[in-house]
This record gives sequence, C-alpha cells and structure tokens, in this order.
Amino acid sequence: MSQPHESSDSHDGTAAQVPRIRPGGFRELGPFGWVVNRLGARVTGSRDVNLFATLGHARRLFPAWLAYSGMMMPFGVLDRRTTELVILRVAHLRGSAYERAHHERIGAGVDLDDDEITRTTADPATAGWPNRLRVLLTAVDELVLTKDISADTWAGLSSHLGSSELVGLVQLVAQYDGLATSLHALRVQPDRPR
Repeated sequence: MSQPHESSDSHDGTAAQVPRIRPGGFRELGPFGWVVNRLGARVTGSRDVNLFATLGHARRLFPAWLAYSGMMMPFGVLDRRTTELVILRVAHLRGSAYERAHHERIGAGVDLDDDEITRTTADPATAGWPNRLRVLLTAVDELVLTKDISADTWAGLSSHLGSSELVGLVQLVAQYDGLATSLHALRVQPDRPR
C-alpha cells in the first residue's frame, strides 16, 4: 500500500510539488486501473495519466467514477464544443492547471480555436460570446462561486436549453468542480511527456 505524503501549500494557495498519494503501478491499481492508465498514457503521449494513477488507488470506486466521467465527457448531453468550454471555465475558476492543460488539448481536438480557449479565462459578460454561450458560462461562474444559479440566469439558460441539457450542465459543472477539488487535495502533479 502506498503511503500518503504530506505537503504544504505555498503562500498563494497553490499546491506544493509533492503528491499526497504517489501514482500507482499495477500492484496499487490492479489490472483495470493499470490498463486504463496505460491506455490513457498512450493516448495523451505521457508516461502516466497521474489522475488515473492516483484515483485508481480506490479500486472499487475508480471504475464507477470513470464510467460517470465518461458520461459527462465525451458522451454528455451538451455538444462537445460547449462541454469543453464549460470544463475550461471551471478549470480556470478553480485554478486547476492539470484540468486546464488536459482540456485545452481536448478542446483543440473538437475544433475550439486558440481565441475561444483563451476567452474562457475572461468574464463571460465581456468576453464576446454569443448569447447562448454567455449565459451558459455565466451559469458556470455562479455554480462554481456560489453553488447556485440565480433566477435571471436560470431563465436565460431555459431559453437555450431543454430540461435534459439543464440537468446535464449542472452535473457537468459539479463533476469538474469536484474533480478540481480532488486534484488539488491529493496534489496530483502534471503528467510528464514520454
């Protein structure tokens, strides 16, 4: 069993460079977690997917988390471009460099251009988004910052999204907000290229 490692936070709130749980290998992750990590590493061109190699320590939870995550992205109810814009905004708001780096690459793969990716770091009200995306990204801000959506924003969302998409948006934001928390609390380090 891997031993947890303590690390301290720097003065600005960013995590120190020591993972609290070392990324596991076959023994720690078991066959399923190890295969998922190896496949992910091959796809991303990295030595390991540190997220998988860390969360995989919880062998009973990892397959369920992976299936649920897959239903959020890439198989969610929102279109792929919108999904990636939402995830990039969550990652920015949460200061999650790990989440942000992965989804900048994935976003480019679903035809987000550099300007769109960069604009996810700006206030949605002034970033020049079409109305639908402005309202969606405003809802993301509200959910991450207040854990709620105002009545006005909900009314705007409802004019663009059906009930399935509304539920999907809330679940998507909650999933990636929670993932940012896990990445930070566990001090998951950036993946290293092969």
